[in-house]
Amino acid sequence: MTEHDMNSLVAYDSSDSETDYDKSEEIKTAQGEQNFARSSFKVQPAFPRLESSGCGPEVNIASSHRNVECNFQSAQNCAQRHSNATFRPPGTTLNNVTRFQFSKSDSENPLALLQKSGRDGKMDHSALKRLIQDSVTDAQNIRPYVPKRLRQKEAVNIKSSELREGTEVINTGTDCTAPEEHQLGLPSRVSDFIKPFLDNPHKTSNIPKCLMFQLSQHKGPVTTVQWCPVETHSHLLLSASLDKSLKIWDAVETGRCLKSYLCHSGAVRDAQWSSCGRHILSGGFDSMLHLTDIETGKQIITVHNDFQITCLAFSPTNENVFLCGGFSSTVKAWDTRSCKVVNEYCAGIQQTLDVLFLPGGNEFLTSTDAVSRDSADRTIIAWDFQTSAKISNQIFHERYTIPCMVLHPKEPVFIAQTNGNYMVLFSTRRPYRMNKTKRYEGHKVEGYAVGCNFSRDGTLIASGSADGSVCFYNYMNSKVVHTLPAHKQACTDVAFHPVHPSIIATCDWSGEIKLWH
Repeated sequence: MTEHDMNSLVAYDSSDSETDYDKSEEIKTAQGEQNFARSSFKVQPAFPRLESSGCGPEVNIASSHRNVECNFQSAQNCAQRHSNATFRPPGTTLNNVTRFQFSKSDSENPLALLQKSGRDGKMDHSALKRLIQDSVTDAQNIRPYVPKRLRQKEAVNIKSSELREGTEVINTGTDCTAPEEHQLGLPSRVSDFIKPFLDNPHKTSNIPKCLMFQLSQHKGPVTTVQWCPVETHSHLLLSASLDKSLKIWDAVETGRCLKSYLCHSGAVRDAQWSSCGRHILSGGFDSMLHLTDIETGKQIITVHNDFQITCLAFSPTNENVFLCGGFSSTVKAWDTRSCKVVNEYCAGIQQTLDVLFLPGGNEFLTSTDAVSRDSADRTIIAWDFQTSAKISNQIFHERYTIPCMVLHPKEPVFIAQTNGNYMVLFSTRRPYRMNKTKRYEGHKVEGYAVGCNFSRDGTLIASGSADGSVCFYNYMNSKVVHTLPAHKQACTDVAFHPVHPSIIATCDWSGEIKLWH
């Protein structure tokens, strides 16, 4: 037997004192065949397999009745080819495999590793405490445990802060925009063309007949046009289109596009001004809701809805709450401050076509596509806004859907556009009776979402038409006053100017917007 092999063999002292084994286990070099004969343990100092751990090297101590294998698995000690150790007597054996984890500092001293192990392969309390402290210090990549309640609270705070800060709108305002002097301070300047009519409100609206501007920058059908509700800034016109864009125009003086917003990834079906005139609420077929600041082009809120959106409406009593309807049996009320749904209104329908708040803001109406062959008892549904209770669904019994509803500016009535090529009047007071003596017909709807509107004094009603014309009706006798050949394709929406007595905006299915005077 060579000297190298002799140095690789170790033996235990045959002492009967148990305390001697606990306090110190001295490493000896096997000298002579007598010591080798007294020990039935065999130590393999080689390191056949190296593994790394984030908490330090691992030691596997496996024992049978007569043989013990000690594999010190550590990348730092791979250069150490031999280790001499004094093991316990053969009477004390370990069952199966016992695995310990030690700190990196202990891996440099194999004797210290063995001294920290007890008689039965367990760690004593003091050594275990030191090892835990060393492991925590070395485990830099392990994050501390955070309770579930704190994790949920932190996630909600991060999400709400991101939504309040807003994100930059993608590709905002690059198409045919006005010079910088027209872009800056959109809601701060007052048009000289509007000033004379602010102090002297008109008494009678006039029918426009001359074309002022023709705006053709939209590449898809325009779904809605709306004037800014703030009278001093009513030279601004908002348009939404199925080409995924929103635009703001100076529609009175220059006819230029002041801002263009491309925050939607799908067709924009509806858009609404906020009551302050500084924000735009929009929704579309991408199921996204965006509240955009018109000056900075940033989204104040951006939330994902559960369904595609077809109609929106701000609450007249609370500007932070709005209704959202679409391809769903549910209409949702959202709060812009918390970005959460505050109420839901469920009905057995497939789609909501339009939403209209009644005077006072405590009740609202929804028009649906629930029409059968012999009954249409859910075409218009009245709701209690606070309790989400259904007030009435026996309002309109004719078998036509209603794509648009508009309040009269002075009287307690609203008008409903039907797919039967006529408009009807209803009372805004319970039980919301229909006026059977007045029916405004002469235009065509033919499946398009054709809009209608009242003039500011309430004496005229304008409606788009599937043949591209605009029909003006006398409110009192329901007769056609004038038919304006406005567009070549279907005219989808009409908007009277809120201040000027003879300006109207129209849009069509080809993407054109026209201003008439």
